[in-house]
Amino acid sequence: MDHFDIKLLDALQRDGRLTNNELAEKVGLSPSQCSRRRSQLEEEGAIRGYHAALEPGALGFGVIAFVQVTLATHSPDNARRFQQLVERVDEVQEAFAVTGEADYLVKMVAPDLPSLATLLNDIFLPHESVAHVRSSIALTTLKDSRLLPVSRKASHR
Repeated sequence: MDHFDIKLLDALQRDGRLTNNELAEKVGLSPSQCSRRRSQLEEEGAIRGYHAALEPGALGFGVIAFVQVTLATHSPDNARRFQQLVERVDEVQEAFAVTGEADYLVKMVAPDLPSLATLLNDIFLPHESVAHVRSSIALTTLKDSRLLPVSRKASHR
C-alpha cells in the first residue's frame, strides 16, 4: 500500500459517494488508475463496503447504551451462542470481546429507556449464554467518527 492508496482510502472514508473522476482528482491519479486501485483495495478487504451514516436521534433512537456482558460459562459453544444473540438483535450496533471484568462490550441503540430495559431484561438477561449485564447510558456524544487515521499511518512508514 503506497501513499496513493492511503489518499484514496482517506478520501473514500470521508465521502463514499465520490465519483471515480472526483476521487482521481483528489488522489492525483488518472481515473483508470484510480478505478484499478479502488477495485484492488476492495478485493483485498481494505474497503469493506459503502454506506450512508444515519443520525440515530433523527430516526427516533434517542438512547445509546454501552453494555458490559459477562458470560454464564466460558466455552466455545457459549461464546458462539452469545455471538448469535448479538447478530440477531438489530439494536446492537457494535460488540467486542474485551479484557477486564466483563467478557464483552456491546453498543446498543433504543428509542427510549423502557425499550432499552426490555432489550436487557427480556432478551439479554434471560439468554442462556449470559450471566450478568451492566449498562451505561450515553448522556452526550463528544465524538462519533468511523474515520481511521490512515494518513497518520502513512507518515509512520
